[in-house]
Amino acid sequence: MAEHDGGDFVREMMQWHFSPETGSPFWLKRAQTLDFDPLTDVRDFEDLGLFPNVVDELRDVAVRDLIPLGHGDAHAAGVYESGGTTGEPKRVMFTAEWHRSSVEWFSDRLDEHGVPRNVDWLSAVPTGPHNVGAMAVDTAALRGGLNFALDLDPRWVKKLIADGRMDMAGAYTDHLIEQIGFILSSQDVGVLFATPPMLERLARHDDLVELVNRKVRTIIWGGTHLDADTRDLLRDEVFPQTRLVGGYGSTMMLGTSVERPGLGDDEPCVFDSFAPYTTFQVVDPETRQAVPYGERGQIVVHHLSRTALLVNNLERDFATRIAPPTDRFGDSVADVAPVASFSGETVIEGVY
Repeated sequence: MAEHDGGDFVREMMQWHFSPETGSPFWLKRAQTLDFDPLTDVRDFEDLGLFPNVVDELRDVAVRDLIPLGHGDAHAAGVYESGGTTGEPKRVMFTAEWHRSSVEWFSDRLDEHGVPRNVDWLSAVPTGPHNVGAMAVDTAALRGGLNFALDLDPRWVKKLIADGRMDMAGAYTDHLIEQIGFILSSQDVGVLFATPPMLERLARHDDLVELVNRKVRTIIWGGTHLDADTRDLLRDEVFPQTRLVGGYGSTMMLGTSVERPGLGDDEPCVFDSFAPYTTFQVVDPETRQAVPYGERGQIVVHHLSRTALLVNNLERDFATRIAPPTDRFGDSVADVAPVASFSGETVIEGVY
């Protein structure tokens, strides 16, 4: 990356994804349907708007076709799925190279927040086909800790809520809280990685709140939105002995963004992306034009790496557009909240 508009980086990624020697079968075939030539017409970040949003195709594409040929047999790819909030799950793959870079970047951001190293983690986040669980395991290990995990199936909770079976959804969440209690009471946990609904449910149990305040030095939250009032309550009243650090990510981002360090308690939670690989734009959903800084719009995500090309992805979230850190591309986002419906489906967050 040499120039400020990111042109060198974008052109390098176009060469990688659309050269027969290095591109993926998916994009090499898809290029034949485009009305532009990515190798000559895509010169900078603005030109990414030429691409169609292909994420819905990831519900049934052969995942092996997503692996860039340039990685050869050394890709060591992991397959991950979306939460299925807006229909059948979509699938992406992370090469070992990208997963390692994501974990290292995430860990560096935690250092900026003063999150302790050499402590064990309790991760109340989805595992199985969801990448956030794998990130928790490897980030804890990179930082010298063990990771205690739960079996957390977000799709089951969303299905129960959609069917109006709130009693069963509550029972399942109680089952998860019980597992958290087993670990908190018996292990020295220094970092709790959990979704906001899990933290809110945890807050109802005075004995577990006491354990968190006594043992846990940082709570990392993410996966669903957390409004400012609830965040203030959790930080100041429920868990005053810990530090709260937010994350905003999704499978289609192939990773996460992290709360900007150094913000005051009265400032909104601002998320900075892993630029230039993952970048945000905040746009008017009708015109797809950028809204002014400080205004709200829908989030568009671009992912560009040697692992994947997923650009122009209109996310199911609205946010306030914030200027990015100096010399970074795209937008930062604040006050992220989901839309009521997306792609014709009601958005149900559940526990994730």
